[in-house]
Amino acid sequence: MLDWTDRYYRHFARMLSTHAWLYTEMINTGAILHGDKMRHLRFDEVENPLALQLGGSDPADLARCAKIAEDWGYDEVNLNVGCPSERVQSGSFGACLMAEPQLVADCVKGMRDAVQGIDITVKHRIGIDDVEHYDYVRDFVGHVAEAGCNTFVVHARNAILKGLSPKENREIPPLKYDYVYQLKRDFPHLEIIINGGITDHADTAEHLKHVDGVMIGREAYQNPFTLAEVDALFYGAAPVARTREDIMQAMRPFIEAELKAGTPLRFIARHILGLYQGQYGARQWRRMLSDAKLLKDANWSLIEAAMAQTIRPAFETE
Repeated sequence: MLDWTDRYYRHFARMLSTHAWLYTEMINTGAILHGDKMRHLRFDEVENPLALQLGGSDPADLARCAKIAEDWGYDEVNLNVGCPSERVQSGSFGACLMAEPQLVADCVKGMRDAVQGIDITVKHRIGIDDVEHYDYVRDFVGHVAEAGCNTFVVHARNAILKGLSPKENREIPPLKYDYVYQLKRDFPHLEIIINGGITDHADTAEHLKHVDGVMIGREAYQNPFTLAEVDALFYGAAPVARTREDIMQAMRPFIEAELKAGTPLRFIARHILGLYQGQYGARQWRRMLSDAKLLKDANWSLIEAAMAQTIRPAFETE
């Protein structure tokens, strides 16, 4: 989820659930090895458990990045073999790597050899282009598992490498959850996590009858309050916060510290626009926190003013 699950969103998500496993946006190896490490890798300890998702196809570069991730305190390194974007393909990584299971296996082995105490996992699709048969993904998983990968996050759609945009690739290829269920039956010793088109907790509970875990992406971003029920429903733990106002008050120290450090409020505000989705005042909340004029030099008082718009008046008249 490029440009979405940055550290500002992840801190926000952690205010909703202390147990859900969080993933960074996909970061290519070159950005880490030759770019600004602080910008790409920095995170707050509150975000753990946290996985660094990497894009790359050179085993040596990925191994170096995995070691860096371990040294920085990440809990997992996840290799993205699922992104269908043509920009990603031009760098020879993402979903196009499903056509090269041996290379993926070499990448996994290189990363596993480089680290001591963190997991190396793979996120992938069930196939590419017009390859529709289950054997393809079964053989891919089997081959990569032999290199030491024990956890596979499976987006239950094919990736169409040419002709569809990334958005269309999330909507047009049909979901085949049964393929993912079959992977778990064929590889009971592996951890199989399902992804793709999952939007509510009832569906999550149903999937968990067949696989080990569920990954939710855009729904958790666009309707983030759904995460507030995760700890109680799936981990048997008390919820972190009971109301949206609780969540924002929990975010306040982080936001004010970031503002003091010079971070513009807009960097954080864009991630919380969906908090009041479906609630009274949601439109006003979104409008105020996406208004460039209001956000210019804004501080916590703008968030308080936006929250005030979500309080339904005791008496309303026409």
